[in-house]
Amino acid sequence: MVSLKNSTSIAIGGFDGMHIGHQQLFNALDENSTIVVIETGYANITPKKERENFSHHPIMYLELDEIRHLSGKEFVAFLKEKFPKLNKIVVGYDFHFGKDRKYSFNDLREIFLKENEDAEVEVIDEVTLHGDSVHSHKIRLKLQIGDIKGANGFLGHNYTVKGSVVRGQGIGKKELVATINLEAKEYLMPKEGVYVTLTRIDDEEHFHPSVSFVGHRITTDGSFALESHILDGEVICREKATISFVSFIRENRKFDSLEELKKAIHKDIATASKELKFLQL
Repeated sequence: MVSLKNSTSIAIGGFDGMHIGHQQLFNALDENSTIVVIETGYANITPKKERENFSHHPIMYLELDEIRHLSGKEFVAFLKEKFPKLNKIVVGYDFHFGKDRKYSFNDLREIFLKENEDAEVEVIDEVTLHGDSVHSHKIRLKLQIGDIKGANGFLGHNYTVKGSVVRGQGIGKKELVATINLEAKEYLMPKEGVYVTLTRIDDEEHFHPSVSFVGHRITTDGSFALESHILDGEVICREKATISFVSFIRENRKFDSLEELKKAIHKDIATASKELKFLQL
């Protein structure tokens, strides 16, 4: 791994989602590079160090409060102190920094190149998919309306949440189907409903085909749940699981009886099984 002192190029941004727009910044880095993540406290697509799963470059995390008060010159001086060999900075076209976010990439370029005319500030243009510009806030919106395939297209990978196992309401295995119940408060939950998913158990390397529910159990106890039913056989999940969302099946709804709910669940399982059999797991 490249050390900070040896990094010659950096990419700067919030990078929540590590989406296809962000990947364009990373592609502009050289071999001796570091990704600089500015933590705003709003990252809920790839919270905390989950970003490290989506790039081979080392990542340095900066708290926004640590740098938000700096002037343009102070910010560049701060970067050069952290990265003594820094020769290239990569940012997006909408990058702003410093006190009151008053400085743009033009200011960054002017200040950074003033002391080293051979240095470079590369600005990555807007990235679009099907004519729509790619941004983290649009991914959040797509997740909130259940447009999983649209969100995944922007991300360049399936939207994924990781959670710790919690106790369920106790009727799944007895009255309905067995599920793994999770708590994943750091992540943005997609729209309430049922999804085609892939689920990884504990530290297993492979994903199991699954169908997952996100939302309030309005037919039973009304509590919020994130739960996944494994399709290729019963498994034991001891500590944690990862759910990768593939597509939306249906909205959350109230059923008049557990029997009606069970019928709907089996229909969901059939839908998920049909879609997932075409995926290479």
